[in-house]
Amino acid sequence: MFPPVVSVSRRRKLALGVFILAALAGAAATWTADNGNGTFTNPLFYEEFSDPDLIRVGEDYYLTGTTMHAMPGLPVLHSRDLVNWRLLGYAFDRLDLGPEFRLEGGQDIYGQGIWAPSLRHHDGVFHIFTNINRHKTQHFTATNPAGPWARVAMQRSLHDLSVLFDDDGKVWVVWGYRTIRLAQLNADLTDLVPGSERIILENSNDIGEGLHFYKIDGTYYITSAWYQDRMRLACARAKSLDGPWETNPAISIDEDWGLAQGNRLWDTKGPPFKVTPGDPAARGRLSLHQGGIVRTPSGEWWGFSMMDYNSLGRLTGLSPVTWQDGWPYFGLPGNLRRTPRTWLKPDTGHTAPPAAPYQRDDDFTGPALANVWQWNHVPDDAQWSLTERPGYLRLHARPATDFWRARNTLMQRAIGPRSSPTAVLDASNLKPGDVAGLALLNLPYAWLGVRREADGLVLAQFNQFNGKSDRVPLTGPRIWLRADCDFLTELATFSYSIDGETYRPIGGAFTMVFQLKTFQGVRYSLFAFNDAGTPGGAGDFDAFSVAEPLPRGLMRPIPVGRSISLTVHGGDVALGLKDDTLAAVPASAAARFTVLDAGLGRVSLRAGDGRLLAVSSREGMPAVALSVGAPAPTSTFQWIENVYGDLLLLSTATNRYLHVDPATGSITAAHPGPAPDRRDGSCFNWQATELQP
Repeated sequence: MFPPVVSVSRRRKLALGVFILAALAGAAATWTADNGNGTFTNPLFYEEFSDPDLIRVGEDYYLTGTTMHAMPGLPVLHSRDLVNWRLLGYAFDRLDLGPEFRLEGGQDIYGQGIWAPSLRHHDGVFHIFTNINRHKTQHFTATNPAGPWARVAMQRSLHDLSVLFDDDGKVWVVWGYRTIRLAQLNADLTDLVPGSERIILENSNDIGEGLHFYKIDGTYYITSAWYQDRMRLACARAKSLDGPWETNPAISIDEDWGLAQGNRLWDTKGPPFKVTPGDPAARGRLSLHQGGIVRTPSGEWWGFSMMDYNSLGRLTGLSPVTWQDGWPYFGLPGNLRRTPRTWLKPDTGHTAPPAAPYQRDDDFTGPALANVWQWNHVPDDAQWSLTERPGYLRLHARPATDFWRARNTLMQRAIGPRSSPTAVLDASNLKPGDVAGLALLNLPYAWLGVRREADGLVLAQFNQFNGKSDRVPLTGPRIWLRADCDFLTELATFSYSIDGETYRPIGGAFTMVFQLKTFQGVRYSLFAFNDAGTPGGAGDFDAFSVAEPLPRGLMRPIPVGRSISLTVHGGDVALGLKDDTLAAVPASAAARFTVLDAGLGRVSLRAGDGRLLAVSSREGMPAVALSVGAPAPTSTFQWIENVYGDLLLLSTATNRYLHVDPATGSITAAHPGPAPDRRDGSCFNWQATELQP
C-alpha cells in the first residue's frame, strides 16, 4: 500500500501568486528557504539558529532561540507562512550580570550566557523563560513581541525548561536531563508552588533534555533531544500529569540531509590544536533533534528542530508531521522519522515572497547597525560609534592580550553553504600596538587585519590553529579584507585588495571546526584592539558585505525540457536499459531521460521511447520501471538535492527515494533518505544535453 497522495491544486494557485511576487521583488542575494514555487528547502536559515522554540498566536508565528554570549540576545522572529521570517527585535539589548559578561578580569561567558529558551503566549502576554549559566532562570515578558521586554529573575535554575499554561488556569513547568521533573509555577511565575515538584520520568533511557511541553486534545506531550547511538528527537505522553507516562524513543531520527560529520575539537588547549577529522561513514551524529511541534489554522501539523551542522553551528529545520498511533512523527506517510529537505510549504492561509530575516550588508551610514549584528559579550558603548566619523563604524582599540579577549568585537553568524565576507577598513587612525580587521571567531580563530607598528602599517594574517602569522607591508591605509569560507569542506582562505577589484591571497588554508568552548559556529567579526597594553586609536570600517554564490535551495536549476543521464554517486553505475527494461548499467551505457515539469518543483522522467519512469508494487516492494501513460503520482518525483548538490528523487507515490541497491542493482522507490557518505545508492549525479523541442 502506498501512502495517500497530497492534494496540490490549491497549493499550485498559491505558488503561482508567490512566484509572481518573488519575480517582481527580484532575486535575493542571501539564503532564503522559500523556493518561490510553492516549496521550501531546509534549513530555514543557512546559519546558526539553535534551540528553537516556535509558537502560533492566531494566524501569526513567533520564533526564538539560544544566543549565549552574543548581545543583543534572544531574537524574536515573526512569520505568517512558517517559511519566511522577519526579525522583530531582541528580548534584551544588554545583559550584564558580572565582569564575565564584559570580558573583564580574565573572565568570559563563551559558550554560556542565554540558552534553551521556552517561548509562550497567554492572555495577551508573550513570555520567554530561559537559562543562564551560574544564574537563576530568567523570565522575559512583553505585550508586543517587538518589545520592550521586561526581565525578572526566578528563584530557581531550571535546566532546559518548558512551560505550559494549562486550560484550568494552572501553569506547569518541566525541566531536567533524563530525570524529568514537573512542578506548578506560582501566580507571578517566579517560583515553584511548594509541594508541587515531582519526578515524572526517572533516569529515562528515551528522554534526554531540551524539552518542549504541550497539551493536545487532552493529552500531555513532551518532546526531547536525546543521544543514544544516534541523535534523535524523542517524545513522552500521558493522559494526566500524574501519569503514567509512556515514551517513544524516536519521532525523528537519522535526518541530516546527507551531511557528513566534520572536524571536531575536543581539547581546547592550543595552539597547536589537535583536531579530529570527521567520519563520513558515521550515522546519526548530526541528525535533527531538539525541537517541537505547531498546528496551523488549517489543521496541518509541522515540526521544528535543530541539527548540528559542523563548523557552521546548529541550524533549524522545518518538518511535515504525520500523526500515527497518537504520536507526532516528523516525516511523511510511508516514511516516518525522515524529513524531506525540500517539500511543499505549509498551508497557513498566507503567502509571502521569498525573504530573509536579516540585513547582512552594512555601509554604516544608518542611525543603527544592520539587524544581523551582535556583539561578542557586553560592549563598551563609549568605545564604538557610527557618528564620530559619519559613514563609518569606528571601533576604538582598547587593551587586550589577543583577539579572543578583545572588547567590542562586532559579529554576525556565518552563512552556508559557502560565503565570502568582505570588510573595507581605513587604518589611518590606528596607533602603535593597534590591530583592526576581519576575523573568523571560533576556536581556533583566524583573522586578517592591519597593524600599526613604529615604522608604519603592516597587513597581518593570523591563524590560531597553528599559531602562524603572515605579514605584508602596506603603503596606504585603505584596504579590502576578505575571507572565502566553504562550510562543506570546512576550509577558509583569506585575501586582500588595495583597490577593491584585484585580490591577493595571504596565509594558508584555515581549518574550521565544531567545538564546545563557544558552543557556536563560526562568526564573521570586525575587531580592533591594542596588544601593547595601552589605549590606542581606532579602526574605521567603511563597509561590510557577504557574497553568497549558492543562496537557493538548488545549486543547479531543474533542467526542465532537457535530456539528462543519471549516474549513482560514487560508483560507475547509471540508470539505463537492458533488454528494453530499466536496469542498473555501466555509466558509459547510461540512458537519457527528458525532464518534464510537474509543478511544485516536481518532475517526471521520460525515456526516449516515450515511457515514463514510474513506481509499481512488485511483491510488496515499490519497484521502479518504465511505464506507458500520462504523468501521474506514480511517475512524479520531488526534485531534491542533498547539501552537497547530489540529486535525490522522492517519489510522490511512496514518499521515499529512488534507489539503486549497490549490491544487487535493483531499482526501487523505497529508500528512506540519503546517507552521509553518499554511497547508499540514493544520490545521483546528472548531466544534461540539448534542450528538447
